[in-house]
Amino acid sequence: MFKKLTHLKKINLSNNKVSEIEDGAFEGAASVSELHLTANQLESIRSGMFRGLDGLRTLMLRNNRISCIHNDSFTGLRNVRLLSLYDNQITTISPGAFDTLQALSTLNLLANPFNCNCQLAWLGDWLRKRKIVTGNPRCQNPDFLRQIPLQDVAFPDFRCEEGQEEGGCLPRPQCPQECACLDTVVRCSNKHLQALPKGLPKNVTELYLDGNQFTLVPGQLSTYKYLQLVDLSNNKISSLSNSSFTNMSQLTTLILSYNSLQCIPPLAFQGLRSLRLLSLHGNDISTLPEGIFADVTSLSHLAIGANPLHCDCHLRWLSSWVKTGYKEPGIARCAGPPDMEGKLLLTTPAKKFECQGAPTLAVQAKCDPCLSSPCRNQGSCHNDPLEAYRCTCPGGYKGRDCEVSLDSCASGPCENGGTCHAQEGEGAGFMCSCPAGFEGPTCGVNTDDCVAHTCANGGICVDGVGNYTCRCPVQYSGRACEQLVDFCSPELNPCQHKAQCVGTPDGPRCECPPGYAGDNCSENLDDCGAHRCQNGAQCVDEVNGYSCLCAEGYSGKLCEVPPQPPAPRGPCEGMECQNGASCVDQGSQAVCQCLPGFGGPECEKLLSVNFVDRDTYLQFTDLQNWPRANITLQVSTAEDNGILLYNGDNDHIAVELYQGHVRVSYDPGSYPSSAIYSAETINDGQFHTVELVTFDQMVNLSIDGGSPMTMDNFGKHYTLNSEAPLYVGGMPVDVNSAAFRLWQMLNGSSFHGCIRNLYINNELQDFTKTRMKPGVVPGCEPCRKLYCLHGICQPDASPGPVCHCEAGWGGLHCDQPADGPCHGHKCVHGKCVPLDALSYSCQCQDGYSGALCNQARAPADPCGGLRCLHGHCQALATKGAHCVCDPGFSGELCEQGSECRGDPVRDFHQVQRGYAICQTTRPLSWVECRGSCPGRGCCRGLRPKRRKFTFECSDGTSFAEEVEKPTKCGCALCA
Repeated sequence: MFKKLTHLKKINLSNNKVSEIEDGAFEGAASVSELHLTANQLESIRSGMFRGLDGLRTLMLRNNRISCIHNDSFTGLRNVRLLSLYDNQITTISPGAFDTLQALSTLNLLANPFNCNCQLAWLGDWLRKRKIVTGNPRCQNPDFLRQIPLQDVAFPDFRCEEGQEEGGCLPRPQCPQECACLDTVVRCSNKHLQALPKGLPKNVTELYLDGNQFTLVPGQLSTYKYLQLVDLSNNKISSLSNSSFTNMSQLTTLILSYNSLQCIPPLAFQGLRSLRLLSLHGNDISTLPEGIFADVTSLSHLAIGANPLHCDCHLRWLSSWVKTGYKEPGIARCAGPPDMEGKLLLTTPAKKFECQGAPTLAVQAKCDPCLSSPCRNQGSCHNDPLEAYRCTCPGGYKGRDCEVSLDSCASGPCENGGTCHAQEGEGAGFMCSCPAGFEGPTCGVNTDDCVAHTCANGGICVDGVGNYTCRCPVQYSGRACEQLVDFCSPELNPCQHKAQCVGTPDGPRCECPPGYAGDNCSENLDDCGAHRCQNGAQCVDEVNGYSCLCAEGYSGKLCEVPPQPPAPRGPCEGMECQNGASCVDQGSQAVCQCLPGFGGPECEKLLSVNFVDRDTYLQFTDLQNWPRANITLQVSTAEDNGILLYNGDNDHIAVELYQGHVRVSYDPGSYPSSAIYSAETINDGQFHTVELVTFDQMVNLSIDGGSPMTMDNFGKHYTLNSEAPLYVGGMPVDVNSAAFRLWQMLNGSSFHGCIRNLYINNELQDFTKTRMKPGVVPGCEPCRKLYCLHGICQPDASPGPVCHCEAGWGGLHCDQPADGPCHGHKCVHGKCVPLDALSYSCQCQDGYSGALCNQARAPADPCGGLRCLHGHCQALATKGAHCVCDPGFSGELCEQGSECRGDPVRDFHQVQRGYAICQTTRPLSWVECRGSCPGRGCCRGLRPKRRKFTFECSDGTSFAEEVEKPTKCGCALCA
């Protein structure tokens, strides 16, 4: 700027608001001899500010905010003769700060608050030797040197406290308070900024502003001409202008991803010839004007994915442009027209980008917002380069979209259901008509209803809305504290353990029964204080007594009986009966008495199992002399079908229950296999014995010892394959499917019931030695728990185990004669009425009630037919009763609630940011409004409270934001 002004001698910038001078601002001003910067806002001085002022002789820096002079402040000003630092805030000057001012003859340091510590000791001696200072600059600190001229302070008096010696006056790099700086890189991410922070260094090269609240690109950004990287991602920027990035000729990276951009003007990136990377990812852009990248000749990477690109003929140029040099990595996809939806911008041929009619209104409105008619109430719309559009509102309306009425009552200023009356003329105000219980200009004051209260007996009046309540002393109750409380009533009696309650003026008094003490007779007295337990016994306190816990061998109430000599050993002493069995001494022989389902000398074998779940089975793998075998088992079931035994593969033997009969399929190698059926059915719930004998190609089947049925099968082999396992009660799914497919089984269902006493070749099998699938339980458990007095238990009926009774008996346990359920009934004051064959009910006489008519009916309760919805019933002294309502309710049944009320809520507040859910780190309190209002009013939140909370998000980020919640509810105009 000054290179052409070769005869310029004086620059006067005094009385301005200059707070910063860029390095090299005076380049080319070598002819200037005077520079006046008096009365500005400079806080620091560095030599780069004055670069180019080689001929400067006079430098006036009076009346600024300079606090420190360091030894680089005036480097290069070798011709300056007059330097004025009068009236600044200088506290210290670094040694050698004036050494570069070789021609200095006049120095003004007056009116500065010098701190005369050890760091300023050099200056006093320097001033005495040079004799160029004007006046006598004086010390401000420490106190004992205040107002003493620097030249008069002795060198030893310039002292520093411990730790102050290392302090100095070094130039500090400039950095905004909200940001973090490293050299020329400034990071201001996630700080909720809406404008550029103050104090950005002018030489910044990388600026990170991501995750803030910018709605426009800051206009001051173009003044930082050294910027090489700008990150504005994750903001709320909705539009760019043609001048958003002017003067940024060194910019190489520009990140605008995840904003709200819909339209970009043609010259938005003009002049960005160094730009190599541009990210527009994650915005709402549908089209870009042709030629928008004409100036960005260095661009090599364009990120434009996650935008709803409308790939018609207007975007054909972009398809061709990204294919030259592959500037777009193949992420961007088309969102329309319908035939282009989902296609990649990079790989789709440009000829496919065709126009088949005008784009939708939503696409066109992005660059011409007025097409969507955003202005309401007949406002006129004008496109605006900065704000997308601007509305000119008609009279009576305002706001961005002319949505705000100037009617003074439109905002609902009247609280608590007050009625607003607007006064004539714009801004003329309003008047509120308040409902009962409220007063004030906006009905915000609750009328004090306690002025004429009737609370008696020391009750305290508590003001409500249009009413009041009485807070009674502990011994009184009632609406006006008029009733004396009976603390000995069953509802309030505090005495425990059947103590006698006695009413006194000071409250209830409890007379404790023997063994108890305390105000409420809740303490059990320690009766072990004077116990008489003998022989080292331990006393155990009880209610009004004690017991003795004897030492080993002693007995008796007081453990007074000494140990008795041991009895002779019985035969059961060394017997170890298993599975819950008990040992029985039968003379000189010990015998284990097994529980049902177990057997063996020590009850060690499991002899019965219950198949309680479907698709269960047992598997025998180590069988001797199989398959030539004699098999006997007992079966109990109520099912029609189920697998009993299966062995083999292609050559097999299968025993199944089919439609209640036992079916045996046998095939030693011929196909098809042969089968025989039992004449008897065995699905009556009782135990039946099934006996099967196999020998070579012959099979015999017998049921309950009846006549056997015989079958011969002349197959390829004499015997079955002995390697396959024997399955009992079912089999694995793959084996079952193969057997069913080869017609070896007709049903294939697993057995459901009980199997016991399985003999193979006269050897009783132990089910614990088998592979038992879950769903098979030991023993025939259901019938072990059901006792049938005159009948037998059927263990596996569909509703569970039941008793099948003998003739003449009935009931769940076959314990009732079959002459009707009323035989032996227990109705005390009433008659028996049969309900069905097994149950009855009692029809009571007058004055009695209860299931057995054994309870005398109490006198009629006057509150019996009165249901108070929000209160309690109170009997009248004469006759009848009435409802005493809770506060806030009225009506005969307390059914009329407050017209509008607020329910208190304490919970976390959640918001959504992008795809992340964010929640406050601590809960907050508010009210949720419920109820109705008279007329056209709505129950709404009043008295909002705003506080700042910290949010933590599901994507790991966090931020702080103000949250506004209502603290009171009332009737107001509907929003």
